[in-house]
Amino acid sequence: MDKKIGFIGAGNMATAIINGLLKNKVVAPENINVFDVNENQLKLMAEKGVTTCDTSTKVVTDSNIIVLAVKPQNYEEVLSGVKDSVSEEKIFVSIAAGISISYVQKALGCNCPMVRVMPNTPLLLGKGATALCPSDNISDEDFSVVKDMFGLNGAVEVFTEDHMNEIIAVNGSSPAYIYLFAKAMADYANECNIPYESALNLIVATLEGSAAMIRDSGDSLDTLIKKVSSPGGTTLAALKTLEDYKFYDGIKEAMKSCTNRAEELGK
Repeated sequence: MDKKIGFIGAGNMATAIINGLLKNKVVAPENINVFDVNENQLKLMAEKGVTTCDTSTKVVTDSNIIVLAVKPQNYEEVLSGVKDSVSEEKIFVSIAAGISISYVQKALGCNCPMVRVMPNTPLLLGKGATALCPSDNISDEDFSVVKDMFGLNGAVEVFTEDHMNEIIAVNGSSPAYIYLFAKAMADYANECNIPYESALNLIVATLEGSAAMIRDSGDSLDTLIKKVSSPGGTTLAALKTLEDYKFYDGIKEAMKSCTNRAEELGK
C-alpha cells in the first residue's frame, strides 16, 4: 500500500490494527504515523518501527488515512486541535462508540471522506468482529483500503449509519456479556470444588464449539437449542431457570441500554 496511515491514540484498538497491518506486510512500518499523550505507548510503537509523532497535527499532516483511536469523550478536544490541518483529501476513520460521521465532519469544519467503524477487543488476537459504515463521499477504492485494514483481524460487515449505534450492542460491547456468562459458569464450578482452570478450559472449548455449530451446522438457533435439550433432562431444567430469571429478556434490555448510551455519547 502506498498510502500513509496515521493513528491518533495508541491504545488497544490502535495496537491491534497496527499489528495486523505489520504482520500481513500491508504497509511499511515507517508509513504508519502514531501520536499518543502517553509516552510509554509511543515507546512501544517505536519498538515496532513505526513513526511516532510529537503532535496529533503532525499525524494528520503526514498521513492519507487518519484513525481516530481515542475515547468518545476526547473527540471534541482532538478534532478541534487538528481542524486547521485537514483537507478533503484526508480520510478519517472513527472507531468511537456513538460518534457519527456528521459529528466528525462538523467538528473538523471539512467534508472529509470518512468511515465510521465499530470494532471489538478480540481484534487483539486477530479474531475481531467489525462493523463499518462509509460516508457518501468516500471512493470505493479508499473504502476498500479501510475495510481491509479491519478484515486482517477478523470478520467485517457493512451497514448504513442508522444501525451503527444499535450494532455496538451486537459486536462492540457483547464480548463483555460473554465474559460475564463464562465467569458465572466458572465461579459455579469453583463453588462445587471443581478446579477453576479445568472448568474454564471446558467452558472456553464449549464456547468455541458452540460458535462453530452456529456458523457451520446449518441449523437455526432454535434448532440448536432443541438438539441439546432432551425431554425431562438437565438442560431443560437449566433453561427453565433462565426463563424464570428472564435471561433472554435481560440480554435484550441490556442491549437497548447499550444503544441508548451510544446515542447519548453522540450528542
